[in-house]
Amino acid sequence: MRIIADTNIFLAVALNEPEKKEIIRLSAGYELIAPEILFFEIGNALSAMVKRGRLNAEEGMMAYDDIQKIPVGLLNIDIRSALRLAALHNIFAYDAYFLECAAAYRCPLLTLDVAMQRVAKDLNIQLLEKP
Repeated sequence: MRIIADTNIFLAVALNEPEKKEIIRLSAGYELIAPEILFFEIGNALSAMVKRGRLNAEEGMMAYDDIQKIPVGLLNIDIRSALRLAALHNIFAYDAYFLECAAAYRCPLLTLDVAMQRVAKDLNIQLLEKP
């Protein structure tokens, strides 16, 4: 079975965040998929962390390299539909891309973003979360 993995999932694993073990447990045995913008968003998030001083440039590059080792299938999405979702739910397009992907491919969503989880529930998108 496939699951949509949000950007924050990849970042949490690569940066050894406290949620890492739970993410690995929840996603074990699943094929990870995401919208094709995933690596652009990861690059943006890592550069923001460097800019804010959370990571240095080398740590950002190492995190990116670690994320590249995680197998993930990249999928096309309907951007117009995602933009409608963004406007309707007052969310950023980047979040809407993942929600649109989950809805279009009928896959559960794995995200650490509470606001995104709330919108997913409103859209009847299954969330992969702790039992």
